Amino acid sequence: MHSLLSRYATPLVTGLFVVSLVSGIALFFHFQSGAFHSMHEWLSMVLTLPFILHIWKNWRPFQNYFKRLPMALAIGVSIAASIPFAWPALTSTGPSTGNPAVAMAGVITGSPAAEVAPLFDQTEEAFLALLSEGGFPVSDARKTLREIAAESGKTDRDVVALLASMRK
Repeated sequence: MHSLLSRYATPLVTGLFVVSLVSGIALFFHFQSGAFHSMHEWLSMVLTLPFILHIWKNWRPFQNYFKRLPMALAIGVSIAASIPFAWPALTSTGPSTGNPAVAMAGVITGSPAAEVAPLFDQTEEAFLALLSEGGFPVSDARKTLREIAAESGKTDRDVVALLASMRK
């Protein structure tokens, strides 16, 4: 086990850190966010295992850092720097601070089909026909898109995907 740690822990930490660094920079500058978002989240999670193995492998030298001021300062500064980013979301009592597109999709799927039709430049009848053709038969135009999706054995996400295809 020790040879496995010696051979792979540090190289994996380094490789995954580089991926996290590059994807994080791309996300910061909003470059190809769709390509980098999941990569950054998942591979940053994968990074935790080699990081733990790296710490385990280097435990004795690592402990020495805690005997000196720079480690305490670095940890303190890191925590202090993170607080302004997390504080608004942690203390918010208003609307969700999540992705506004997801929130808007929730508003739309929570609305009756008859009220959503004009958003797609459709008459109520034409919109209901498009929903039915897309696999969401509508028994009552006063039902929300969420209810219509559930009755069709589908999710909000499925109905939003159909709506997105209607705008092309």
